[in-house]
Amino acid sequence: MARVSSIDFLRDAWNSLDEWKHQWPDDASDSVFDDSLANAPAVLSELAERLKGNYPFHTPFYAGQMLKPPHPVAWAAYALAMSVNPNNHALDGGPPTSEMEKEVIKELGALFGFANPLGHLTSSGTIANLEALWIASKCKPGLKVAFTRDAHYTHQRMCEVLGLPFVILESLTDVIGEDGIGTLVATLGTTGLGKVEPLSDVISHCKRLGIRIHADAAYGGFFKLLGGKDWDLTGEVDSLVVDPHKHGMQPYGCGCVLFKDPAVGRFYLHDSPYTYFSSDELHLGEISLECSRAGAAAAALWATMKVVPFEQSRGLGLILERCRAAALALAGRLEASGAYTVLETPQLDIVAYVPVTGRPSASAISAASDAVFERGMEGGSAGVWVSKYRIPTRRLAALRPELEADAEFTTILRSVMMKPSHLTFVDEIADRLIRART
Repeated sequence: MARVSSIDFLRDAWNSLDEWKHQWPDDASDSVFDDSLANAPAVLSELAERLKGNYPFHTPFYAGQMLKPPHPVAWAAYALAMSVNPNNHALDGGPPTSEMEKEVIKELGALFGFANPLGHLTSSGTIANLEALWIASKCKPGLKVAFTRDAHYTHQRMCEVLGLPFVILESLTDVIGEDGIGTLVATLGTTGLGKVEPLSDVISHCKRLGIRIHADAAYGGFFKLLGGKDWDLTGEVDSLVVDPHKHGMQPYGCGCVLFKDPAVGRFYLHDSPYTYFSSDELHLGEISLECSRAGAAAAALWATMKVVPFEQSRGLGLILERCRAAALALAGRLEASGAYTVLETPQLDIVAYVPVTGRPSASAISAASDAVFERGMEGGSAGVWVSKYRIPTRRLAALRPELEADAEFTTILRSVMMKPSHLTFVDEIADRLIRART
């Protein structure tokens, strides 16, 4: 199949929508815009040049942070909807995109085992987690929120914002020995090492004591499609966050919060003196802490789910299989090379590894990691982009007992293999990393 650009996807739909818009006069026809529109080609040309200052997120040789371009259909759908600029706060501001959002929430709820979810899209996973913790505080007032050291730092920050007491656990199962816990956060796909915390080890304890479980699946959530005992339990948690702007192939920002019990909507109850009048149906602003939200985000996700089904045996499931296979293949190549030691077998698509050094010390590993990072970025078209991860040396020593702990923290290397093309190019990625050690 010939390669088709997002512009090709967009052109016919754009013309169709333009015909509808031109039934009425628009702002662009006002003379006040004449000067700005005349200057637009030059400004956009300058913008294109400045955007070339980014790292090449689109290439498989970028295996650094959790960054990649959205799916071409998501890009096109977002641009098409943004030309109208609907606001999904109220049905008054975006009737079609509000309905699209409700449709994708129902599908995402079904994916995670929620039969009748209450939920909505958010501007980020951070805001989605904020809302989940806020609801948890309403359900379990005065009780602590517990999460592990591997949890995203947003949980501590949001607890501080909300004024909630919290406790940091060494491991998820440590909640069994803690008193006064109202909510346990289980991270299904940590952003550091891509670990799926063992929900299966704590769920019966939490249910027995009435502890709410919030699953932070912002990064790893769509790996639910590949199955596994902990993923099979997502229908048992009280709330869940997933970020479609990561593995859901969406533009930033598109997070999502889901609640198993729709009755928690009572905590959102509020009124607005100038919205919610066009329909007696649910306005999404009635179940969200955010007010204005881009309807384009819902349109993009809705369109993407139509062309790439979020299913195990096709669509997104096949893409995630390739990402995980790429991580396992890279781990195997690096370990076999003798130039690197892989810390753990990847559970998802994140590979963590350290350069092999003559002196097995924290400081030597940090220096070697820094050198690989710099050499990779300086390689131009022959380069490889990875990320660095600072880990407490005591934790690294638990994985490498021979380590000389001459520094409190150690810098290691981390590669996020979240593009399906990573599998095709994994050998060349490994070769470039091995050359960066010489």
